[in-house]
Parts: sequence; C-alpha cells; structure tokens
Amino acid sequence: MAERAALEELVRLQGERVRGLKQQKASAEQIEEEVAKLLKLKAQLGPDEGKQKFVLKTPKETLTGKYGEDSKLIYDLKDQGGELLSLRYDLTVPFARYLAMNKLTNIKRYHIAKVYRRDNPAMTRGRYREFYQCDFDIAGQFDPMIPDAECLEIMCEILRSLQIGDFLVKVNDRRILDGMFAICGVPDSKFRTICSSVDKLDKVSWEEVKNEMVGEKGLAPEVADHIGDYVQQHGGISLVEQLLQDPELSQNKQALEGLGDLKLLFEYLTLFGIADKISFDLSLARGLDYYTGVIYEAVLLQTPVQAGEEPLGVGSVAAGGRYDGLVGMFDPKGRKVPCVGLSIGVERIFSIVEQRLEATEEKVRTTETQVLVASAQKKLLEERLKLVSELWNAGIKAELLYKKNPKLLNQLQYCEEAGIPLVAIIGEQELKDGVIKLRSVASREEVDVPREDLVEEIKRRTSQPFCIC
Repeated sequence: MAERAALEELVRLQGERVRGLKQQKASAEQIEEEVAKLLKLKAQLGPDEGKQKFVLKTPKETLTGKYGEDSKLIYDLKDQGGELLSLRYDLTVPFARYLAMNKLTNIKRYHIAKVYRRDNPAMTRGRYREFYQCDFDIAGQFDPMIPDAECLEIMCEILRSLQIGDFLVKVNDRRILDGMFAICGVPDSKFRTICSSVDKLDKVSWEEVKNEMVGEKGLAPEVADHIGDYVQQHGGISLVEQLLQDPELSQNKQALEGLGDLKLLFEYLTLFGIADKISFDLSLARGLDYYTGVIYEAVLLQTPVQAGEEPLGVGSVAAGGRYDGLVGMFDPKGRKVPCVGLSIGVERIFSIVEQRLEATEEKVRTTETQVLVASAQKKLLEERLKLVSELWNAGIKAELLYKKNPKLLNQLQYCEEAGIPLVAIIGEQELKDGVIKLRSVASREEVDVPREDLVEEIKRRTSQPFCIC
C-alpha cells in the first residue's frame, strides 16, 4: 500500500508538471517527453480495482424536480441513517442518469422492470402501486423525427400484435403547448401547472378543466377561454397545416418549430402506413416536466354500442415522447443527449385482456405446458417420471402432478383449469401394449399412440404458437 501511495503521488506531480508546461506554452517536444513519462508512471500504477469510477447519487436526488405535479406520487423513504431515498417512479429518469454517468451519447435499448406510484389503486382499471413497465428508447443526435416515427411504429406494432382491440395514438408537441400558452397570456410560472390541467381533458369535461385553471390555479377566465379554443381541436396533418397558418400561433417561434416537426412526422408515419392510427390532439399535455418536444399517448377505443355513436376511450395503455434535456440534468457539464422513447403499461394490458376474456367467457391459459403426464391407476409414479423425462429431453413442455397416486379425474380437471391442451395417460394396459393414450382436453377425444411416436404426435398437435388470448 505504501508503494502504491508513493507511485500515485509521483503520477500527481508529473500530471501537474505536464499541465504547467502546457500553460507556459512550452515546446511540443518537451511536452511530449513529459507526457511519455506520465504514461509510463500510470502504466506502473495499473488499475485500482477497489476505486470506483463514479459516485452514485441517491435516488431522491435523482427523482426530484423531474415530474412536476406528479411528484406527489413518488414514494419517499428514509434509510437507517435518515438519508432521503425514493422508489423508482419510472424507467426514463434512471435511463437518463445512466447515460450521463457512463458518458453514452448513442444507444437504443428496451427495459422491463417494476416501478412504484403512491396512488389510489384501481384494479379493474389496471392502476396499481407496484407494477411493471416496458420501455423502448433511442438516444443520440439524428435527423429530425426519424427516431420519433420509429417509436410510434413500434407502439402501433405492439398494440396490433396484442390484439386487444382498436386503438388510437394521440400526438402533440410540448413546444406547441408552450407557444399556445404564451399567445393566450398564461404567465411563464404557470405553464407546467396549466399543462397538467389540460392533460385531464381525456377524463373530464372542458368546463371542469376550466374551473380548475381559474378557480384553483388563478388563471384569468378570458385566458382559459382562449386556451379552450385550441385544446378542443384534434385531427391529422390537415390540422397541422391549418395551425401553421394560424395568425397568432404561427408568430410564435416555439409553436412554429413544433408544428414543422409534426408535419414531417406525419409524412414519415404515412410512409410507415400508420397515419390512420395517429391523431394530432392539442389537449394532450403529458404532465411530466422532462418532455421537450413530441409527446404521444395510446388509448384503446370501445366499440360503439349503436351505429353513429362515437367510440369511447377506455384508458391509456402506452405513452412517451422526446426528452432532450433530461440527460444534461445529470451531466456535471450539462452535456445534452437527445432522447425519445415510449413506455407500455404491462399490468394495464393484462387487465384489459382479462376483462375482455371475462366478457366473452373465454378461459385464460396460464401456462405454456403442452402436455400433462397422467396415470389411470395407482402405483404408476415411476412410469410417469420416466415418461415426463423422455418428453423433457425431446423439448416438450410437460409436467405431472406431485402426488404418488392422483385420481385421474383430478388430473383432467387440472388440465382444464390451467389450459393444458393434451394429457398423456399411462395405464397398466397401455404399458402392456406399448402405447400411450393421448387425450385432447378440449374435445375429450382419446387415441392410442405408439410410445416411440408420442413426441412427434405431440409436436404435430401443438405446433400452433402459444397465446394467452
């Protein structure tokens, strides 16, 4: 340890000598000579495995000031020493922190993990205090709207693949909102809190939103009415082009930039073939403070009860946007890394699937098991174990009940409850004949299959892809 400390001191002194020569504008040859000495000393020093590359900030420091009015939903904790900590609110802020601390400027990633909200749970609507999110993010400096369009394409692809019903993706831009607030006369200090009020328009009426802005947040009634003229509009690229000609909005630099990017975005979305799923909605605000540009939110649409009725939104299942300033908040030098991403609410999706299956009286398959190895008589545990091992070795997803002598009826009922499609039944007669009785749980049809052909027959019958719905 003493030798290492002495060597570290030599490295420090040599480093100071190099810096001094550079300040004195010494000759290049002299500086190169001293730099070579410094590198040689560092090579002798070697890596210090016990020394950390960076000092982690506490989570509370990480989360504070990123979520606006949603900050009240963060779980604040204290450790044994009284230090303030928090549970993770989402996956976006930790991702930005990771980029800054590791000096990453270009990455594409997905992440599935738990997050926590100090909220009132509503199980039927998929709202929990502890739940999983699946995030996809693109970080890096790219030409405008190309990564943004890809994120929206991915969002639509996921929702189509899940087959959970018709959906619509609302799109807006924070710069358009800020420009709109400015021309309507909202004080700068109230931008974010008014933004939060506007974001409630998908749940409550305009009158309720206006009352909140005027009564609770002190906005002048005429300013609120001016905002209402804008935020109740929605449409496609034609609305973007209309607002580009708006005599007030078109004079605001921020709004003009946002509208220009949205026009370009719609052109890319048309090429992707998903423009019909996208709605430019001026009421979409996304309450989180870290968004800086395009924002979006996917909602499921309820099929109209009668012809001519408007489809009803049944809740947000995915959301995201551009957050170009977030990484810079963690970088010591404030270096920014442009980012855009999306988040899927996993439990929200599950809740919707369960409700749909309940309404149609379909059963949820809760396992990927393809076949249950069962026995028709007692004292056949050894034979069941041998057969299930054969199936496992052949790549078949098989299981058996953990009882020595289960009743055949109980085994069949287990398959029906769990959604296991096939039962391989072993009996004394089957063992004598060298066959396995293969039973279809759905049709209750049974057929004797030669044991050597069982694997092939199970694979043939279960070749359809697994689906929970």
